[in-house]
Amino acid sequence: MQPWWMIADIGGTNARFWAVSPQTVAPLWQGHYLVGEYPNFSDVLDQVLIDLKVDQALSHWPERACFAVACPTDLDRMVFTNSHWNFTRSELVTALGGSRVSVMNDFVAVAHGVAAMKDEAVHQIGGGRVQLDRPRVVLGAGTGLGVAALIPAGDGYVVVESEGGHADYAPIGDLQIEVKRKLRSQFNRVCVERVVSGPGLVNIASALCALKHRAPRFSTPAEIVAAALEDQDEVALETLDFFCEVAGAVAGNLALTFGAKGGVYIAGGVIPRFTSILLKSGFRSAFEDKGRFRDYLSEIPCFLVTQPDLGLFGAAQFLNLEHTNHA
Repeated sequence: MQPWWMIADIGGTNARFWAVSPQTVAPLWQGHYLVGEYPNFSDVLDQVLIDLKVDQALSHWPERACFAVACPTDLDRMVFTNSHWNFTRSELVTALGGSRVSVMNDFVAVAHGVAAMKDEAVHQIGGGRVQLDRPRVVLGAGTGLGVAALIPAGDGYVVVESEGGHADYAPIGDLQIEVKRKLRSQFNRVCVERVVSGPGLVNIASALCALKHRAPRFSTPAEIVAAALEDQDEVALETLDFFCEVAGAVAGNLALTFGAKGGVYIAGGVIPRFTSILLKSGFRSAFEDKGRFRDYLSEIPCFLVTQPDLGLFGAAQFLNLEHTNHA
């Protein structure tokens, strides 16, 4: 029987799976499932195993599995921050017939992907050259805001897991302060993720409409992005401009926190859907606008990552590294 590994990237909206041959990162099989369509995580895992059996005749258990999940992973029970799913490591092991299972935060997997991807898989946004011996920061806005860091260590690196998306949102300027006031009436505490995420786009648009004494007109991030790209709606364009400026300020704060002269990498989620707007926005200006540390940040490059399925790619890369190190 052909040995294989299961790779999974589980977010708040999407659950993506790969089957790969050991020591590779190229999928033999790919599956995409919507979180909202399955009451329990066990339900989607059962469906994945059925689909694998039908599509690839992989009816035997995987040799290894790696699950990248959008929640903290330091407790036995993983409870997803932005969905109704939860599970334990032991439940995963049982469901996969006793396979050896690794579980990591989804942005730990993304960071592994950034470390392994090719140089051409990025688009640089300002700054100078990467300093290879300095930390890198990775962030991405999807259903939530993921954050991780890559710290050089010997001949390799160490990934620092983070829940930086849940840090307090610090507004800059009068408009951001007014928007935060509106969001506080809805959420009480406003973390960065309430603004820099897919749902954050809807939050921003609704707040801007309220400030203009207009009824909200968008219910999904996709509607906002589509309207902005078609240049047909003032609020949609203002929403993306607002989002990009806050994202730039957050990225700059993370660069200062980690001393990220190895670069800041924006990966996955909603931002690649409006790259043209991001590049013309105030993202880079907000990134550098840190008073006495403007010169420090002006040399740090930001990169928009274009590598597809970066979380899956990174989780597969992690298993490869682990296999090599224990061979």
